[in-house]
Amino acid sequence: MTTSSETPVLDTLAAMTLDSVERCGLPMDQLILTRIAALVAMDAPPMSYLAHIGPAMESGVTAAQVQDVLVAIAPIVGTAHVMSAAGHIAEGLGFAIAVAESELDA
Repeated sequence: MTTSSETPVLDTLAAMTLDSVERCGLPMDQLILTRIAALVAMDAPPMSYLAHIGPAMESGVTAAQVQDVLVAIAPIVGTAHVMSAAGHIAEGLGFAIAVAESELDA
């Protein structure tokens, strides 16, 4: 099978995510917080958190809610995963801020 897109992997991930959102009955803020919890459990890289920053902001998720999720899952996933996630979230936010600043400068 051939694809006409130059970004077939990103296109596939976007389609999977859209399908999941459309099939899920959770309100968007709860969906995002659930996904963040899953990212922590998997020790996901910063880019995975970065992909959730825009939807989190659009759905009204606050930093306090993200912290509450980290506190809630810490006994389950462990300290190492939570500390790693905190660093990855900070790195993802830093990247998002840098991109936004460069767009403002342009």
